[in-house]
Amino acid sequence: MIKKILIAYDGSDPSKAAFDFALDLANKYGSELHILAVASAPEFGAEVETEAIIESSRRHYTKLLHSLKTRVAGLTAKFEVVLGHPAENIVIYAEEHGIDHIVVGHRGHSLFERWLLGSVARQVIAYAPCAVTVVR
Repeated sequence: MIKKILIAYDGSDPSKAAFDFALDLANKYGSELHILAVASAPEFGAEVETEAIIESSRRHYTKLLHSLKTRVAGLTAKFEVVLGHPAENIVIYAEEHGIDHIVVGHRGHSLFERWLLGSVARQVIAYAPCAVTVVR
């Protein structure tokens, strides 16, 4: 039984498709839906005002998540914005909240980009404490 579903959301087209899939799944099973946005901190060594960038990023993701609230009417839904590495925070969130199923979007990077950088989806699959669906 799928009681808690986590959707990683960043406003991209793949994450919108993943949100739609997770919403359908939550409606089908009557699951609690957790929508998580992960704001990345600027790279160290960059000459930027780090706090301003972080706050701007948090505001951006909070606004994105707020726009989804009407779509989850009738479901128990939790929205959260965290700061850090996306894959790491998705897995930590899933562990801490007893998530049964994670849904992530697939970015469609080239083979070389995936090999060089890895992918959030691949890292989540490797370390998640539950089932993971990658939506293309």
